[in-house]
Amino acid sequence: MGELTVIAKTEDISPGSGIVAEVDDKNLAVFNVDGNYFVIDNTCIHRGGPLGEGDLNGDVVTCPWHGWDYNVKTGACTNNPDACVKAYAVTLEGSDIKVEL
Repeated sequence: MGELTVIAKTEDISPGSGIVAEVDDKNLAVFNVDGNYFVIDNTCIHRGGPLGEGDLNGDVVTCPWHGWDYNVKTGACTNNPDACVKAYAVTLEGSDIKVEL
């Protein structure tokens, strides 16, 4: 297992929302789904929209540019089953949200 990197604090993300975090040249989207935190690549594969700025409904985020939907737990695109963004394993330490990059 590689080194874990803090990408956000739990208090930074309200339940049912997401944020964009830039860490180590990576642009990530971090989501709070009922107190559980999930991290995926921030860039929509359709046209590069910022997923962390999209609307979150349950565990699905909608890209604000063209409406493509992604499961924040798996990174799977519900519009195109052959497409996905990378999902990262999340570790919580106190209020630190950490991922292995």
